[in-house]
Order: sequence, then C-alpha cells, then structure tokens
Amino acid sequence: MKKRMLFVYNPRSGKGAINARLSEVVDVFVKSGYEVIIHPTQRARDAYEKVRETVEEVDVVACSGGDGTLDEVVTGMVAANYSVPVCYIPAGSTNDFANSLFMPKDIVQAASLVDRGKLYGCDIGKFNNGVFTYIAAFGLFTDVSYETDQDLKNILGHVAYLLEGVKRLFDIKSYKMTIHCGEESWEGEFIYGMVTNSRSVGGFKHLTGKNVDMNDGLFEVTLIRKPKNPLELQEIVGALLTAEDNSDLIYSVKASEISFSSDEAIPWTLDGEFGGKQKKVNIVNMHKALKIFLERDEK
Repeated sequence: MKKRMLFVYNPRSGKGAINARLSEVVDVFVKSGYEVIIHPTQRARDAYEKVRETVEEVDVVACSGGDGTLDEVVTGMVAANYSVPVCYIPAGSTNDFANSLFMPKDIVQAASLVDRGKLYGCDIGKFNNGVFTYIAAFGLFTDVSYETDQDLKNILGHVAYLLEGVKRLFDIKSYKMTIHCGEESWEGEFIYGMVTNSRSVGGFKHLTGKNVDMNDGLFEVTLIRKPKNPLELQEIVGALLTAEDNSDLIYSVKASEISFSSDEAIPWTLDGEFGGKQKKVNIVNMHKALKIFLERDEK
C-alpha cells in the first residue's frame, strides 16, 4: 500500500526559490514511494489549517518555506493531537532552525532526506496554549520579522531584518516583569527576553550560547535588563556580539520551564510571527516532540 504525504509550501518565501524546482521535489517524493497531496499556501495560517485538517490521513508532512511555515506545520499537528514525521525544505530568508540542524541548503537534497535521512527527535516549546518550534521572544527587535515586508525580505534577505532593526535602537521600550525559572527568579525592567532551542537567531550564531543541544529537554534562556545609560547599552551590545557572558545586565540560563508575568500585556514573537499580547506566559519544553528527517539521527 502506497504511503501518503501532505506537501505544503509557501510559494513566496525566499524569493520563491521552491517554484523553479517544484517538479524536481515532487519527483523525489514520488520516487520515494509517496502519493503526494500538494498544497501551496494562500494566506497566513493556511499551512496550519491544512495540516490540522489533513495530518491524520497521511504518513508524512513535507513543507517548504521559512521558519514561520514550519511553525504553522508543527502547530497544526499539535492542535490536531496527532504527530507524523516532518520533511522540512528550508526556503526562507534566514532559516535559523534549519541551519541549527545543519540541514542541506539545496532544495532537492533537503527533499531527498525523506528517503535517505534519519528521524531526529527535536524539542519544541509549549507557549501557554500555543506552540513554537525554536524561539519565543519579547522586546527589542522581536517584531522585526513579522513587520518586515515579504517582498523586502525576498529582495534583501537577511539585510532587511537588520535595516528594520536599526530603527529600534533609538526607541528602546522596557517591560516591568517578574520571571520564575526553576529555583531562580528575577524582577525588574527588561528590554529583551528569548527562550530558544536554536544555534542561531536572526542569522547570528552563538547568541543563544555555544553548547546548544536541540534535544536535551532544555531551552536556552536570555534576559536583558534595561540599561541606565549609553555605556550600559554598549556593554550589552558588546556581550551579545562576542557571545561572552560578561555583563551583569544579561542573564543566561538553561531551563525546561519558565514563566513570565507583568501588569501590561506584552507582545511576543513565536518563530518570527506575532504571538499575541500576553500578561502571563508559561513556557514548557516538549521533549523530542518533533520528529524530523536529518542527515543523521544525532546532532
């Protein structure tokens, strides 16, 4: 009996690279023994809806696009309470998640992992009632990804995020929060926080630390307090660029669960997409919940 596959792809992601090689990708899937249901996404959340409706009818979900497309696929499976292996073909502007797992950059090579690859159990995150694949963040720059126009991303790629982000340096907003993480807790004003399972963020490597294991059941947590003057801001930027934990204004810990509370609703970003405004957030590591095809089964 032939195996069934749902293949969802974002035709606009990453300069539309998937479109020129679509027939090659589908040919790889068919030669690997799959009956393929092909679905180009039509709008935001379309991949999520299609996966949620269809996942129980297929053996594998393949997807092509940026990290946001993968996020929708994973969220759709969790919403359906049904999981199948995922073949991810990265075709976005930055591809943090794919780069963190050393996935092939060539589209056809990535597609062929469904046949020659090994299944890897990757951690993902539960965010209140939602899900994220590799990052949940608030504060400085976190709205850059979803506010940067798709056409601009396609033309300029990674530079588009930087151009949008530089504008924010002159208007730093802080949030008064209480944060609990295991036996530790912090209270005060923070300009940035990220809970990640990734070796790079926004195309920058080592922002999350130098010893990241993506299926150890732990997140890398980075919190940045509000600087009181330009010298403290310079200290923060220097610590981030050198990936050295040498500033009292930056907290870096590993955790399987962390909670945030504040008096005002704070906007969050989940995998580069808007995650809503929240006063209370609880994040829990879903250990090895995503089964994804890689070159080998251990990283």
